[in-house]
Amino acid sequence: MNIMTLLKRIALGLLALIAASAALLAIEYFGGQPMGLFSGSRPDGLGFNNGQFKPPSWKPNAVSSTIDKSDVKHYIAPLAFPGDAATAWSKLVATVKKQAGATIIKEQPDYLHAEFKSAGIGFVDDVEFALDANNKIVHVLSASRLGIRDFDVNRKRIENLRTQMTF
Repeated sequence: MNIMTLLKRIALGLLALIAASAALLAIEYFGGQPMGLFSGSRPDGLGFNNGQFKPPSWKPNAVSSTIDKSDVKHYIAPLAFPGDAATAWSKLVATVKKQAGATIIKEQPDYLHAEFKSAGIGFVDDVEFALDANNKIVHVLSASRLGIRDFDVNRKRIENLRTQMTF
């Protein structure tokens, strides 16, 4: 086989790979029922235990209010509220339910787990909230399931919720 034939076969193989990838992305984006190619799996260890969420990984694609403030890449302040904790919690739950792409997975009187699915490709982030009524705060954790960087999507989500929460 000569070099030109080999190069043509390699080029055709790459073209087929690109076409297949484009087709999968088009199905995911335009196909009505997404296939969940970019949703990832629900992580183990979700929940609020002993005043903490599971610490985020080394990846800069998560924020948490229960880690040390010196970890500026991952730390975010909890949501503070005045007044009655039950009222604040109800407002938070209602606000989360109104968010685009949000699905409530677990709802308890002091804990909420929601999945946020991005438009288009369908990346899924896990977002947890835990009510600390004594300190008048809601702890938060927002983390991407896939990828390394999230371009501050999780931080912006929590700050957007903070802005929407007019207690």
